[in-house]
Amino acid sequence: MQDFETVEVSTDLLIIGPGMAGSGACVEAAHWAKKNNLKVTVVDKAAMERSGAVAMGLSAINQYQGENTPVDYLSYVRQDLMGLCRDDLVMDISRHVNGSVHLFEGYGLPLWKDENGNYVHEGRWQLMINGESYKAIVAEAGKTAVNADNIYERVFIVKLLLDKNDKNRVCGAIGFSVRENKIYIFKCKACLVTAGGAVHVFRPRSTGEGMGRAWYPPWNSGSSSYLTTTAGAEMSSQEVVFIPGRFKDGYGPVGAWFLLFKATATSASGVNYMGEGLAEGGELHNWPPYGEVKPIPTCLRNHLMMQKMYSGDGPILMHTDKAIAKLAEQAPDEKAYKKELKKLEAEAWEDFLDMTISQAVLWASKDVFPEEGPSEIMPSEPYFIGSHSGASGAWTSGPEDIQTDESKSDYFWGYNRMTTVNGLFSAGDGVGNSSHKFSSGSFTEGRIAAKAAIKYCVDNTDMPEADSAVVDKLKQDIVAPLKVYEENCAYTTLGATKKRYDMPVEEVNPYYITPKMAMFRLNKIMDEYVAGWGNQYNCSATSLNLALQELKRLKEDLSKLSARNLHELMRCWENVHRVQIAEAHTRHKLFREETRWPGYYYRTDFPKMNEEKWGDVFVNSVYDEEKDEFKLFTRKKYSLVDIKEVVGM
Repeated sequence: MQDFETVEVSTDLLIIGPGMAGSGACVEAAHWAKKNNLKVTVVDKAAMERSGAVAMGLSAINQYQGENTPVDYLSYVRQDLMGLCRDDLVMDISRHVNGSVHLFEGYGLPLWKDENGNYVHEGRWQLMINGESYKAIVAEAGKTAVNADNIYERVFIVKLLLDKNDKNRVCGAIGFSVRENKIYIFKCKACLVTAGGAVHVFRPRSTGEGMGRAWYPPWNSGSSSYLTTTAGAEMSSQEVVFIPGRFKDGYGPVGAWFLLFKATATSASGVNYMGEGLAEGGELHNWPPYGEVKPIPTCLRNHLMMQKMYSGDGPILMHTDKAIAKLAEQAPDEKAYKKELKKLEAEAWEDFLDMTISQAVLWASKDVFPEEGPSEIMPSEPYFIGSHSGASGAWTSGPEDIQTDESKSDYFWGYNRMTTVNGLFSAGDGVGNSSHKFSSGSFTEGRIAAKAAIKYCVDNTDMPEADSAVVDKLKQDIVAPLKVYEENCAYTTLGATKKRYDMPVEEVNPYYITPKMAMFRLNKIMDEYVAGWGNQYNCSATSLNLALQELKRLKEDLSKLSARNLHELMRCWENVHRVQIAEAHTRHKLFREETRWPGYYYRTDFPKMNEEKWGDVFVNSVYDEEKDEFKLFTRKKYSLVDIKEVVGM
């Protein structure tokens, strides 16, 4: 095994993961750092232009306030999360997000506009965009603000470092280059983690040649959660996953079809399951008050779809053809009708080409013509995401000015978006209970967190220091999978020798486990025992406890992970990160004894909501790494605004 060079970098603020939240952090941090003569450093395991959840592009910006108020937006978010969100975090993003969208337009992002120059809305909160280069445009602004010399790309951060004299203060991070034999040690006064959510914790629906395809980017491995959790930060709502309903196999977006094209979906027999659920005596009335108010929560829309699928009335069909025809019928004559039909067909395909090219390719390869017939939609596998319709992430301080006297002790502790570890901030998918920020809101939250982090650096001028013994041990741990492979590759069933690194991945070896096999094992555990799609999203205390036993054995075997090269070394550590969030999720799901989000998961032993016990609390946890133990408890939900009149409850 070759030696690794150690590279040390000192900075004031370290930003880990410049996706949309991280790019917003770059823009804001650079502004305030310049005023205070501070240094900002950014590290990305990929390249900023195409990293993060918006890498492939988007067809719409899903949070734009327009003339709506923060309370209006809060009512939407709280409803969609079945009553549980942090009011202060949601409204804080809401009041600043318009400015972020206007920045995007200034950067050069093309927003759709009508003949009067007004933005074209997909829905109340969504703006249509030509967004195939959305991330590249936003990343360019972030890179320019920070300066390329302060950006380290293709560097995977394995772990955060804590001050040797204060274990509740972050002092840096350690990782490795995925292109060169280098270990990086970053020293900082404050750290902002915006490394995304997690995919491939659960078994995906895609198999065979489609393996690896998912709705959420496959490279997002739960690093935000892992880094903050193992640093000792309090985490929240890790039981909440997000399951999007998407076009089958390609995971193409359905939002534009439902909101812009006004398409409807039915069961195989033609039942409009949404209408059926809304009707008097329908299923939605079994989930009051959230099933009785519009917009219907995402999980309940899934729930209605799943009821039809698992009762035998599947697959679910979206009638794209009828939607296009109905819109075109508004044309005054046949010539105008044909012209409008062509325009709508082009917009429909562009919706995919802007953000899910694979769906367009799949439809083309299968001779699917959306203007001629319906297409299948179905719920995906579960994802961990704090920015869309999920809620998992770090428990962070909110803004001081929005708090009430009652909430301030629990919701504010000095710096906006700082975790319970001093100097450690988060944003985007890394922050819990502030869902529906999407791309623009994540960018905005990155700006909010970065401004607060710079203030922390101004207020805390001393440079904390890591324990050198801890750093030395981590340096050995990081490269250990390379050593495991080198020492044991001769025992493979494919007959590789120590020098044959060009061989295909060895699937079976008595002395090590490959990163692919480790991921498959994790996927199987979570799918079968923790409410994956293979078990129709069902779980119980019995299955969850079985999962914990299997995860314990898997964690023990992670010491035998092997890597033939730097790319596989990255894959090894991605799995370590995934397993951590998998265990946290399982423990949170076991702790909350109710089914609050039907359509995301079902506790078959507690099949209903329990408002009296769980309606006003978040499930939180703190991980003790030395003991390898989770402490779970509840935090009170404070309703800072009475929104009953707003939502008609």
